Amino acid sequence: MEKINVETSSPLIKWADSDFQYNWSDMKQLLKVGIINSNTMTAFAGFWVALYYTGASFSEYWHMLLVTVIGTAFVIAGGCVLNNYFDRDIDNVMERTKERPTVTGKIPIRHVIFMGVAFSVVGILILGLASIQTAIIGLIGWFSYVVLYTLWSKRKYTINTGIGSLSGAIPPLIGWSAVEPSLQPAAYVFFLLIFIWQTPHFLAIAIRKTEDYRAANIPMLPVVHGNEMTRRQMLIYILCLLPIPFFLYELGTVFIIIGTILNIGWIYLALTGYKKDVDFLKWANKMFAYSLLYLTLICIVMIFITFPSNIL
Repeated sequence: MEKINVETSSPLIKWADSDFQYNWSDMKQLLKVGIINSNTMTAFAGFWVALYYTGASFSEYWHMLLVTVIGTAFVIAGGCVLNNYFDRDIDNVMERTKERPTVTGKIPIRHVIFMGVAFSVVGILILGLASIQTAIIGLIGWFSYVVLYTLWSKRKYTINTGIGSLSGAIPPLIGWSAVEPSLQPAAYVFFLLIFIWQTPHFLAIAIRKTEDYRAANIPMLPVVHGNEMTRRQMLIYILCLLPIPFFLYELGTVFIIIGTILNIGWIYLALTGYKKDVDFLKWANKMFAYSLLYLTLICIVMIFITFPSNIL
């Protein structure tokens, strides 16, 4: 039997057969709420842009949007919980992760496993209400994150960042497929944009947390090959973003201009990493902050530009 005790100041969850308790702060760390938020944002953007490309109206598909966002959030939550479960040994070594409830024991492992599996299954089933293709795409994203990234590549190869980027680029396809299951070329361009974006984003994190990764024996690029090669890889990926807005020309000139300005701004910032005696930590912090701004603005611009057409 379960007993749930809710307090106004700090909600606590207590189980009758255990002497532990955990609050929403513990759950946020377990679920990785920041990852859920960013991925549901790109899933929403994919859904919204698909309405524009197909000429559909939001009034016809509003229920699909609910299914898509909720299902995506559940699938991502399930993957993140299982990632925490499998990574608890290395999380115990890294400064930024050693307070996760899977390390401290605030949430028992058996409950972590249950939540990870339950969230994953429920999420896939919810996505199936949109279409079979949407559920399959969601499952591919989950598999690439939990199996290909967490269980296989993360601890073995420096290319783990690229493999992990596959799962992070799936949400726009989830959103798009809820409107148009067959997916048209623009959907894959959106996927490519997010896929490319993730490498400089995560390599910036890797530079910031190099010592953490080194202590945990995780072969991130700056750990194995140093900051010089890492900054070169980041610049190459950012340069690859330059043509992407032009492949989405149907969104209009405004999107092409704003997307190009954002790309040029990121290229300029990346080039500052080549200054003599550059402070790589400060530079990585700026690159990380810009990457978040970039993704947010790209999605906002996409939604804003297509808003009138989708509503009317």
